[in-house]
Amino acid sequence: MTKNIIIAIAFTFLSISSIAQTTDEIVSKHIEAIGGKDNWAKVKSIRTEATIKAQGAEIKVVSTQVDKKATRSDISLMGMSGYNILTTTEGWNYMPFQGQTKPEPVTADDLKAGQDELDIQDEFLTFKGKGKKLEDLGKDDFDGTECFKLKMTDKNGQETTFFIDPSNYFIIKKTSKIKANGKEMENSSTFSNYKKTDAGIFFPMSIGGGFGAMEITKVEINPTIDESIFKLPKQ
Repeated sequence: MTKNIIIAIAFTFLSISSIAQTTDEIVSKHIEAIGGKDNWAKVKSIRTEATIKAQGAEIKVVSTQVDKKATRSDISLMGMSGYNILTTTEGWNYMPFQGQTKPEPVTADDLKAGQDELDIQDEFLTFKGKGKKLEDLGKDDFDGTECFKLKMTDKNGQETTFFIDPSNYFIIKKTSKIKANGKEMENSSTFSNYKKTDAGIFFPMSIGGGFGAMEITKVEINPTIDESIFKLPKQ
């Protein structure tokens, strides 16, 4: 083996090591920026209140979640109230403002796809334990900010791309490929106005997406929750 080949191989390994180290550093700084692993580990439940403005309408949403167990969103619009519920084994949607007259169970595919939503922890705190792969896509511009761009892929091939602001290591955009009605679609959300909660974790108070603009007006960490709210309400 010639000296030049040895040097080339050495540079190749150094390059691979540098990429991995850079990705690990981005992840580490992101976790630190949002409050740290220890503070997030203490979060067992969250309740938020928010207002969504979409197509001239104002929608009130109260979301309640118990870590790894269940999540529920109560939605008020046009004088009507609906909800969606998801647990580890079942879920229901009831949207009277969309013409539904009774709760409908979620499909098996939607139940499977929604399981990640039951995890309160930030995605970068849990991806290794869930067997997800992380790929560094370099940098990309979002709204004038040259962001770190990381792609996360789960065991089912579901891809999510994160744009991380290098000035504060907050996620400012997330893009996912989802399937709806048998077709693959791209779903994007933006995040801004991060605020520190009393629990020491940071939460984005402004979220944008295809649904409209959401402003979170209240965040409660570890409130007492009656878990009967995750059962199908009696009609």
